[in-house]
Amino acid sequence: MTTYDDRASLADLTSTAERVRQSVESVIEGKPEVVRLALTVLLAEGHLLIEDVPGVGKTMLAKTLAKSIDCSVQRIQFTPDLLPSDITGVSIYDQQRREFEFKPGAIFAQIVIGDEINRASPKTQSALLESMEERQVTIDGTTYTLPSPFMVVATQNPVEMEGTYPLPEAQRDRFMARVSVGYPSPEAELQMLDVHGAVNPLDDLPSVAHAHDIVELIAAVREVYVAEPVRRYVVDLVSATRSHPDLRLGASPRATLHLLRAVKASAALAGRDYVLPNDVQSLAAPVLAHRLLPTAQAQLNRRTSEQVVGEILQRTPVPAAHARGEMPPGAGARSF
Repeated sequence: MTTYDDRASLADLTSTAERVRQSVESVIEGKPEVVRLALTVLLAEGHLLIEDVPGVGKTMLAKTLAKSIDCSVQRIQFTPDLLPSDITGVSIYDQQRREFEFKPGAIFAQIVIGDEINRASPKTQSALLESMEERQVTIDGTTYTLPSPFMVVATQNPVEMEGTYPLPEAQRDRFMARVSVGYPSPEAELQMLDVHGAVNPLDDLPSVAHAHDIVELIAAVREVYVAEPVRRYVVDLVSATRSHPDLRLGASPRATLHLLRAVKASAALAGRDYVLPNDVQSLAAPVLAHRLLPTAQAQLNRRTSEQVVGEILQRTPVPAAHARGEMPPGAGARSF
């Protein structure tokens, strides 16, 4: 747990996160909540799934976040003929040295952009499973550790569009959160014409943070305090998805961990080193909804996973103010 004397350093780290947010928002106009969620997932050591129709800035958001941070970046365009080895890498026989040499794939970057991930076959999609969960890749019996920080930002088109494959449940469960960019407001779209009409804003976008800054930010987020009633609130919300009559698949224990990590990052971005129930409520749908599978009857009734999560939030008791234990014992009124 952080100490009172750490306040100055924590303030410095939070200012770094603010610079990254402002940098991304300078390109992605009118979507502050989407940018905040992307940064939250980064600091929570998660992966982000961006789902929406073509042309609304999914890839631009991923590339802007990557360029704002001075990290290694690789972009993978997922297509039906993409092979797993194109992602993870391959061992090539060196005739002069008479031995195999491993050629790393795009997954060995710190920020990996998977563009239109659901246009590749499930076999190719599964190449990401080990790397996203364990941050390593095993090829020909040898395990290679991925760099830190490591984040996969994947975009996908809605499954009803041509040439797409639904993401397997195991793949979706490894994404910490899903976000939909949505169409911009008329004012934001008009501003986009001014900014993007003549030049590509990414060309002159400077890096405002380094990889080691992000590693320190992640370490600070890990120390955010979560009181026992708030932790129980997280467990109650996730458990309720497993018994809801409109769902045939509820959220996994991995979802519980992801929600806890996300709310800690959200609290840090809000300038607090302790979590409130409001943090949990604001992130419940982005973290849980994409993991849930509605029943056939719920689909006929046009019930979405987001609606189910909203209903669970209304039914689940919120920790009382006196029971939240919002501040760590002896912490005083410290903040980020």
